[in-house]
Amino acid sequence: MKILVLNSGSSSLKYQLIDMDNEEVLASGRYERIGEEESFITHKVNGQKIEIKHTAKTHEDAIDFALKQLINPEYKVIDDLDEINAIGHRLVHGGEKISESVVITDEVIEVLKENVSLAPLHNPAGIIGIEACRKVMQGKPMVGVFDTAFHQTMPKERYIYPVPYEYYEKYGLRKYGFHGTSHMYVSQRLADILGKDISDLRIITCHLGQGGSICAVQGGKSVETSMGLTPLAGIPMVTRSGDLDPSVVTFIMKKENMTAEEVEEMLNKKSGVQGMTDLAPDFRVIESESNQNNERAKIAIEKFIYEVAVYIARCAVAMNGVDYIIFTGGVGENQINIRKGICQKLEFMGVELDVDSNNMRGEEKEISTSNSKIKVYVVPTDEELMIAKETKKLI
Repeated sequence: MKILVLNSGSSSLKYQLIDMDNEEVLASGRYERIGEEESFITHKVNGQKIEIKHTAKTHEDAIDFALKQLINPEYKVIDDLDEINAIGHRLVHGGEKISESVVITDEVIEVLKENVSLAPLHNPAGIIGIEACRKVMQGKPMVGVFDTAFHQTMPKERYIYPVPYEYYEKYGLRKYGFHGTSHMYVSQRLADILGKDISDLRIITCHLGQGGSICAVQGGKSVETSMGLTPLAGIPMVTRSGDLDPSVVTFIMKKENMTAEEVEEMLNKKSGVQGMTDLAPDFRVIESESNQNNERAKIAIEKFIYEVAVYIARCAVAMNGVDYIIFTGGVGENQINIRKGICQKLEFMGVELDVDSNNMRGEEKEISTSNSKIKVYVVPTDEELMIAKETKKLI
């Protein structure tokens, strides 16, 4: 079975064609600047990276041209588009109505539309991607894998906000959580590595990248997570603030005469560790500066390490303990000193880091000592493969 995985952005499209018989990525790529004259595609196949400037006025144009690359005689990976059995879409917000991956129907699209206010950038893009596929690949079955779905197993006392209940009833105002596909993949992958039934495990997954979230996975189900109504909540991220005293927002709005939209953009795009340092929005740069006696960079990295450790402890409370901690995402998989700093903060819980094992990047590996009460692993995430697996399961 061959499955096409799509991740539609407002002006971009990422794709992978995966052969599910051996879980091999046959080809992948990214279309950028959709809707502009300067739009282009970067197509990867057989170790080659092919960049083609080709104007795509719509996502329909982009998908059509991307599909043509899969059967391009110069570097084709399939002979005919009919070899693609199904399409898996990475979608973001399904609200409370979608608690698992689903076959896409008109009703699912309506749910996406209902939750546009909760994901104004992502949900409209997801709808555009689905509608484009319906035109370009008529009749192909499609599955939606939602970032929020994995967290729908959280108990109500953990997702409800202590504000007037009418806002929950009127607007669905509650914690939803994100990165669900990644948290689901790495927790299941660890169970496979260990050869254990995931229903017996208490795992804390730390997806640390440009954005970041922590999740308590008990028996294979999310029971607590750091992100909230939006991906702005939780730990500080590269440009997102993470949790704040709510009065910080109103204080800045009053002092700077900022609108809700302006302060929302500031919290999402100009805050986090980058906002604390005025450096490039890149953890590698900020960590490097912290090692060069840049005081603000030092404080920002220490703030990040501290807040991640605090959320790990919080997730341990949610499960009355923890057996395994997983680091994943660009930062979690590659930033050696950040992993080390977080683990040192957790020594009181029985975490004991193996410094030599931790001295690596991007490997699937245990990094705790044999004496560590809580085992710590690095597990590279693969959200596209998880989407493909969910698609195969449903199709």
